[in-house]
Amino acid sequence: MTLAETLAGRIREQVISGRLVPGSHLSEQTLSDELQVSRNTLREVFRLLTKEGLLRYEANRGVFVATPSMSTIVDIYRVRRFIECPALAQAHPRHPAASKMRIAVEAAHDCRDKGDWLGVGTADIAFHAAIVELADSPRLSDFYRQISLELRLVFGLLHDPEFLHAPFVDQNRSIVTQLEAGNPQGASETLEAYLFQAERFILGAYARVSGSP
Repeated sequence: MTLAETLAGRIREQVISGRLVPGSHLSEQTLSDELQVSRNTLREVFRLLTKEGLLRYEANRGVFVATPSMSTIVDIYRVRRFIECPALAQAHPRHPAASKMRIAVEAAHDCRDKGDWLGVGTADIAFHAAIVELADSPRLSDFYRQISLELRLVFGLLHDPEFLHAPFVDQNRSIVTQLEAGNPQGASETLEAYLFQAERFILGAYARVSGSP
């Protein structure tokens, strides 16, 4: 990887971890000094991440972490249902990705017990990425990685991660338990209802935060 790609990965990880939230200003001077790179290299980093939709440029103001709109949230959840529900419905209960789902669920519960709600969010994203892996399609998994980045931006819009994630921790456990018991169709139906519920929940919370109707 080029230096710009490596640095883009570092900034991307800060978004994924929740350390950089939507609307955060990225100072070119500060980052150039912190990363010990030229401004030209940093501009290439910004170009890469802007192309991915993680950053946005505002004339005379600079570069900011992107802020998803309500229409973006609706579209993300529509895509998630198209990808995740069929992947789960057609899955074999002993697929290797099922073990990843279980590991992510247990990680989320551990983080919840410690009050680490950003960690719960990270585990949740890992859980759903594992669901996509059930489809055995590297292209779908690559595509879903981009969706996951945008999803983390959506999570970052809401300033109370406990409020956001707490209702869904146990539902993830129910989904993987159904799959492990040999009921992938039931797990898929639970997931579909879950995703509709999550979409409504996040849109309602976003409307309260943003003042949108």
